[in-house]
This record gives sequence, C-alpha cells and structure tokens, in this order.
Amino acid sequence: MEHFLELLENLKVHPQSAFSEFLAEIKRISRSKGIQAAYNSLLQAEVYLNLRKPKLGIYDHAFHCIGGAQKYGLSMISALQNQFDITIISNKEVNHSHFMRWYNLDLSHCEIKIIKLPFYEQKSAHHLDPACISKDEENPFHLISKESGNYDIFVNNSMNEMVYPLSNISVLVCHFPERRPKTYFYADQYTHIIHNSLYTAEWIKKKWDLTPHEHIYPPVDMEPGIQKMQKKKTIISVARFEVEGTKRQHEMMETFLKLKHDHPKATEDWTFKLIGGSDAKNPYLQRLKKIAAQTSGKNIHLKVNIPLEELKSLYKESTLFWHLCGLSHSDPSEIEHFGMTAVEAMQNKVVPVVYDGGGLREIVDHGINGFRVKSQAELSYYSLELFQDEGLVQSMGENAQKKSQEFSRFKFEERIHAFFSRLLSSYGRL
Repeated sequence: MEHFLELLENLKVHPQSAFSEFLAEIKRISRSKGIQAAYNSLLQAEVYLNLRKPKLGIYDHAFHCIGGAQKYGLSMISALQNQFDITIISNKEVNHSHFMRWYNLDLSHCEIKIIKLPFYEQKSAHHLDPACISKDEENPFHLISKESGNYDIFVNNSMNEMVYPLSNISVLVCHFPERRPKTYFYADQYTHIIHNSLYTAEWIKKKWDLTPHEHIYPPVDMEPGIQKMQKKKTIISVARFEVEGTKRQHEMMETFLKLKHDHPKATEDWTFKLIGGSDAKNPYLQRLKKIAAQTSGKNIHLKVNIPLEELKSLYKESTLFWHLCGLSHSDPSEIEHFGMTAVEAMQNKVVPVVYDGGGLREIVDHGINGFRVKSQAELSYYSLELFQDEGLVQSMGENAQKKSQEFSRFKFEERIHAFFSRLLSSYGRL
C-alpha cells in the first residue's frame, strides 16, 4: 500500500516519466492478485490524482421498506453527498420521492441502481430473507458482490453477511448479528464494521468472534421545533406491527386495559395510541384491531402507516412512551438493538417506560429520565406512579430531552464525517 502511494505521488509530480512504471505495477498486480485488484488500483489512482470524486455505493436489500436501519444508512449518505459520488443499490423499485416522504431526506444528488435478484423475483418475494438460502443453493447475492467492485468504498447497510465485498474499502453496518457464521458468511471480509450500539457490539463478539471497529449511534431527528403543544394524558407506542408480534403491542394493550379496570379513577382520562407501519396483509394487526373494536370506549387507538407530520404532532402532545420489545424473548436478536423511537419520544419530553434490555439500557436511565421494566406488572406499577405525580412527569420529561441530545442527527453526522475522512486519508485522498 505504501509503495503504491509513493508511486502515485511520483506520477502526480512527474506524469510522463512515471507512467510506464505505474503501468508496469498495474500489470504486476493483475498477474499476482487478479483483475479486480488491478481495477481497484486504477480506481484509487483516479481519486489520488484528483481526477474525480471518490465513488461510494451503499446497499440494503430492504431499502424498499420503511425501517430504522434503512434510515440509518440513508442518513449516512445524506451527510456525505458533497464528498462522494453516491449510488444507492436496491433490489426492489424505489425512488427519491420515497426517501423524502419516508425519512424527509433529499437524496436527489445520489443515483439509484436497481439490481433485481432472480431467486426472489421468481418467488414474488417482497421480503428478501437471506436465511432461506441453503448451502446447496447458489448465493443470489453474488450479483451485489460483483457490483461492489465498481466503487472506491462499498457500504453494506443491510445486515446481509452473504455479500462479499470487492471494493478497496468496505464497510458493514451491523445493526445486529442476526445469523451465525454458516452459509455464504462474509462479514469477516469487510475492512470496517460499524455497530449501532454497545449491545450490538457485544453480540458481534459473541456470535461472530469479531471485534467491530466503529461505534456510531443512529441519528434521531424528531425534535419538536419552536411550536409548543399542550401535553395530553396520552400514552404513545411507536413500532412496526410485526406479523410475529415481536414488538409486543398485544401485551401493552392488555396492560392498559387492566390498568383501566383496576384503577378507573387514576386512568379515567388516559388514552393509549399504538402507531406503526405494516404491510397490507397482517393477521397480527387485524387481531389488534379486533381487540380495540371490542373495547370501544377504553381509549385505545391504532394508527397505521401515518404521515411523518402526524407522528410529530403525536409525539409533541403525548406524556408517556411504552415499549416492550424484548419481553418473553430468549433470542437476543428479538430484543431492541437500539431503540430509535424511544429517543424520538424523549426528544419531545415524553417519559419512556420501556423493556429493560438490549440497546434501551443505553438510552433510558432508570429512575432519572424514565423507567425500565421486566414485566407487564412493572409496566403497570411505574406508569401508575407517573399517572399520579405530575411533578415526576415534568422532571423526567426534561431529563429525557437532555439525554436524547446524545443521539441527535448533528452528533451522528459529526461521527460519520470523522469516520469517512479517516477512510479517505488511508486511501491517499484528503
């Protein structure tokens, strides 16, 4: 690497006399390491000689779905648009207006490239599950591996360890190590691994025996702005309505109804609003809607796939935030890896009462800016305490807003710029 950079520096100073030596080095690299390595050297030379901006490709097999992981990756490249020529790589149709509507991100300076995977297209699959690929089947993600070799930096934002990186610099953003090393496992081939929480880093070491390189918390940008809204006696829960019920909306509805039954006076004016995204066909969501309909008058409301502005208004007016993802789970991947919606609530002085596990332990300090609970009974206990103590709600809400500043978009972008500047420095360009 050092020899090659010296050669490039000589080429920059003495282009005519040094060109033949440079060409001979490219041929040597091609013979000893292969065509891709030679091509990567040419890419690096173009950047080092200031012939173009560095090219960055970012891939996620779920860019067509709304999610926190996808927001993480797209927020990353939003911060880097002026520094790189960026290509967003997706397996399903998606466009710039989707990203603007879903995440309020203007990515119009980025190219979008759709690479459809025949294996999943033949199945008409909306969810591209890597876990369904057996060792006897060809890796459908080899098409993405091949594409990765066209960039100076390739970022895999999808937790998909089946993509082999071919670029000079490769970055795996690990939101959680869901699979153990088995079929087509290439996480160990990336030059850098970013982890989104200390909880995730712990499990990368346990499951993969790898040490991640960079800790960058997700960006959370749900600040209320200058317009203030009067707080209402509203509990809000924001999470996808997963078909498997992993976000535990049903259990939270049970808890709220029991509170209504056991403490009618304390809960008289309180409302519970469950908010989240969902596909059109979702039997779990239909079951929740049926319960809400049967308990009409108990102030339970389901809000599905609502616009961003409506969600912001609900955060502003709510008092408590509930989140029980992790309850009764033995699989660490089914516990909240970070907890972006909890931080969104805290930015709006909404007091969190959340499951005591996973990344939520890094966000909520028990008894200071919220409560962490291990059961539905504890959720009831601490919520009832808040129902009956407005002063506690006020102080915890203010503490929650202060803590949320650690996870702001500004902090995220600051860390992203520092990280990618170091990458470019090692590449020979600053």
